[in-house]
This record gives sequence, structure tokens and C-alpha cells, in this order.
Amino acid sequence: MVKSIALRRVFVGIGILLSVVVNSQEKELPPPNIVWLVSEDNSMHYLKMFNDNGVATPNIEGLAEQGLTYTRAFSNAAVCSSARSTLISGTYGPRLASHYHRKLQKVPMPTDLEMFPAYLRKAGYYTTNNNKEDYNFKKKENVWDESSNKASYKNRKKGQPFFHVYNTGITHEGKLHFKKGIVKNKKTQTSLESFTVQPNHPDTELFKYTNAYYRDKIVQMDTQMGTIIQQLKDDGLYDNTIIFYYGDHGGVLPGSKGYLYETGLHVPLVVHIPEMYKHLAPHKLGGKVGGFVSFVDFGATVLSLAGVEIPENMDGEPFLGMNVSEKEVNSRDETFSYADRFDEKYDMVRALRKGKYKYIRNYQPFNFDGLLNQYRYKQLAFQEWADLYAKGELNEVQASFYESRSPEMLFDVENDPYETNNLAKNPEYKSILQKMRKGLNAYEMSMPDLSFYPEHYLIKNAFQNPELFGQKHKKDILKYIKIADLSLGSFENSKKKLEKALNSNDPWERYWALIVCSTFGKQAKKFNQIIKDIANNDSERINKIRALEFIGLTGAQNPLEEMASILVESESVAESLLITNTMVLMTDGPNKYRATMNFDQVSEEIKTAVPLVNRFEYLTRISK
Repeated sequence: MVKSIALRRVFVGIGILLSVVVNSQEKELPPPNIVWLVSEDNSMHYLKMFNDNGVATPNIEGLAEQGLTYTRAFSNAAVCSSARSTLISGTYGPRLASHYHRKLQKVPMPTDLEMFPAYLRKAGYYTTNNNKEDYNFKKKENVWDESSNKASYKNRKKGQPFFHVYNTGITHEGKLHFKKGIVKNKKTQTSLESFTVQPNHPDTELFKYTNAYYRDKIVQMDTQMGTIIQQLKDDGLYDNTIIFYYGDHGGVLPGSKGYLYETGLHVPLVVHIPEMYKHLAPHKLGGKVGGFVSFVDFGATVLSLAGVEIPENMDGEPFLGMNVSEKEVNSRDETFSYADRFDEKYDMVRALRKGKYKYIRNYQPFNFDGLLNQYRYKQLAFQEWADLYAKGELNEVQASFYESRSPEMLFDVENDPYETNNLAKNPEYKSILQKMRKGLNAYEMSMPDLSFYPEHYLIKNAFQNPELFGQKHKKDILKYIKIADLSLGSFENSKKKLEKALNSNDPWERYWALIVCSTFGKQAKKFNQIIKDIANNDSERINKIRALEFIGLTGAQNPLEEMASILVESESVAESLLITNTMVLMTDGPNKYRATMNFDQVSEEIKTAVPLVNRFEYLTRISK
């Protein structure tokens, strides 16, 4: 849940008092320079300083010698724009609808909150970003003094403190879009025998090569980070600059980026803290920190280091600064994460990690993980994974990526780091499952989580002020959460409430009841007639689609032609994306439906929208 603002204010007040009395010399220190070194698409699993299965990164390791290594650092989202929107705002994405990737329309920041570098600028800092933004918020001019591939702290006034972000794309997923010939014709620097392929992946020549190639990119990234670090030294700034290194979310080996597994969320984080600012670190330098920190905390932490007041509407908590205690940071043991639309692929998933346990809530578990996303499948390893599944050549763990999931998953990630053994149905873990479920619901309810409305409805009705919309509709959202959670019990215990929701005058109660029916599958066949009536007569196109989705998943009939006819009526890109997501589920799911589909009648705006072009091309090709 969103933590107590009042309690944080007490800590801040104590910290300010302590900063006055601790050491008279410290009062004379200038505010520290702060630098973020950011690598794209890296989870901690592939860096040796965090995981024995990784490669050495001597420049990043060097930062840790006079700094802190955070062994439990997490992105709150597993894909770029969603993760960076959390970083820049210090807020949870589902509270502000800033978590859809790629954005179809940007949302405003709350009226009482700025992107955090704006507060640094007001306090006299020079703020520079080189060079990636990728936020899902409307652009504001008060955030950066410079933001481009030429942005540099060197342009500040003499003696002016700075906050500088340096981003490298060397390890970005696009770097793994190599051609087939390279696997045989080009050797990697990383030996194919120096690591093991993770257990949910097929242990093939291609997967081994992709692993090694990716590790080579991490080594190159470390070298580039070393160049920036050396530049700070050459400029005489290393000893008065606090330097963060982190990955902007998880890695890009198949099933990582975009997914709420540890490989998509658990990032490397090292913070170098010069001797003159060691009083801002609650821990002994050179050591490791096991307390949980998340991207939602990073903005608050930078403000804390700079001595700038943290806005009340930020969700994050600082983990460095005068107002932070070692005991409190070490006691942090949970992180909340979220995934929704990822390019053209929809799949609403939420997760809570607490201690060694990870709870994942799949709200639409029939949307199997491997559902087509065109950009992901440019990677040869992704293609091979799908081909091997189609041939029946994967073991049960490897094949699960292409099969429906349980609505709830529970993992012991210390003993099962790649989340292969779902404990949710194991009676020995019943009490833990219930605690984790309750904990995740507390986050969703406290925001509240806006994704209990479909994205196209939010764009039309909430995007002028998402936070206000959420507060006005909090009671409704709590109703939808309760309906969605009917899938967690038995059908027998849920059927009366489901029937009531299917017949509700509220279209979004019907929406979630239909999703729950699809989760139960053939167990919900007693509602066949009600659902057929919804498919024919509902006032919301998306409910007609959800009804046809149930009909298709249960094998009653091929729904593709009816879905295509409803798609033609749509005037919304987001709604059309959700419709085509279900159509791809019908073609690629267990029933492998086929139909001749012609999208000529779809409006030109819908037909040419970038996220939809991939869906139309695929559906047209597969229908032939």
C-alpha cells in the first residue's frame, strides 16, 4: 500500500534537526553532485557482482568499493516507458495511468506534483539528461536545463551543483535482433561454457549463443560506464559526486522484459558515495544492503541527498540521506509491480514480493505469456522457443510460457529464482498465499488501481486528471476488484455473485464477470445463454468481445468473424488494440481458430495506427 506520508514527515523533521547538530563541519559542505548511470534492459542476473551466472563488470564493481551495493533493488514495471514514468514521478503507475507502454496518449502529472528534477532546479541544481526520457506524462519545460544527446553538466555555472543522467542503449533488446548467420559465423567473447541457461529456457545452441552475446553487450556497457566515470575523475568531480548505476528494468532474454518475473524486475543497483558525503549513507560504505528499494523511491532519494523537501504526493521513500536510518532501510522487505499493455499486447498482471516470496496475480490468465508481440519476436531465441513448443519438444517448465496460467502464482524466489514451481495450490503455503493476496489488494485499493477500467475508457474519461478520476470512482474500482477476485475461489461459491454481475447495469461489472467466466472456462457453461445475449446486445463493444472470448475459449464456436465485424465499428485505437489482442488469442491459443479476415472496412485512423499495424499484418497473414 502507499506508505504513511505523516510518518515520513516525522522522519524528515528528525533528519533536518540531526543535520544541524551532528557535525558543524558538515553544515559547510556544498550540496553533492548526483549522477545516474543507466543501462537499458539489464536485470541483476547477468552481472557477476550480483549473480554467479553473470559476467564481470569491473567499472561498476569499482563504484561499489566506496559505495553501497543494493542486492534487493527493483523496477516497479518491467518495460521502459512504464519504468521511467515511475522513476521521474516517484509515483505508482496504476494510480495515474502512466504505466501503459507504448503510450497512446500522455497523462498529466498531478496538480500538486512535479517531475522530481524540477524541485532540484528550484533548489539551484543544474539538471541534464543524456539522453532518454520516454515518459508517459505530458512534457513539461521545467524539468531539465538540457535534455539531448549533447546534454552535459559542463554547461552549468561555476560552482553550481548538478544532477546528470547518462543513459546507454548498448544492452537494449534491439541489439539481440541479429540474423541467423551470425550464430555460426561470429564467436562471442563470453564462452558458451561459462554460464548455465536458465531452467525455463530450452538449452539449445541458439539460446546459449544469445546468452553469451547478451553478456558481451553487458561487458561493452561496463566499458562505456567506465569512460563516464573517468571523465568525472578527469574533471575533478569524482570526490564530490554521488553516482548511481542501475538497469532501467529487467533483461531481454525471452520472458524477461515485459514480464513480472524476477528477470524482468530485479535490477542491479550500486551507489558510489564519496568520503565527504558518507554521513548521507545510513550504512557502512563498501558493503551490501539487503533492504528492498524500488524505482518509486529513487526520486525521493535524490531529493533527500540534495537536502530538498520531498513532496507529499510522492509515493516513494528515500533510502539515502540524513533522514534515513540503517535499521529502517534494512527492515524494508516488499516491492509492488505492475504490467498492462506492452506495445500491442495486453495482459493485466500485478505482483508483490515480500521477503523471499513472490506473489503474481494474473487477472486474465488465459492470455498466456508467449502471446504474440511483434517486436519481441524479432529475437531469434523467442522464435525458436515458440517453434519448439509447437513441435512438442519442451519440458513442462519450458512449455508453460505458451500455456494458460493460474490466476495466482506464489514462488519462493530464494530457492526458485526463475519462478518455475508455483506454490499457490500447495496447502502448506495457504496462509502465506492469503497474506500475499491481501497485501497486493491493499496496494491496488489504496491507489486505487485505474486499470480495472479498460484503457480506451480511461483515455476518454480519465486522462484529463487520472488521480481525481480514481478518487471519484474508488468505490466502483473496489467493486471491480471484488468481482475479479471471484476467480480465486471455486465456481460453485462464485456463481451467484457472477450471475448478478453479468446482469448488472454497470458495464464494467459485466466486463469483469465475463473475464472471470473465461478464467473458469467450461465450468461457467451454465451462463452460456446470458453470455451469448451479451455478445449480441451489450452496449459496450468490448463486452461483446469479452463474451465472444468466453465462447471461443470454451470451444463452443469460432468467434473470429464476429469479432472482426465488431472491430470495424470501433473508432478508438486503444479499443481496437484490445479487440485484436483477443483475436490473436483465438488464433494462437489452444483452439487455433482460423477465418478469412479482411480489414479494408476498418477506418483509416485505426488501420494505420502504429501499434495496430503489426496486429493487422499478422491476422491477415495467418488467415490465409
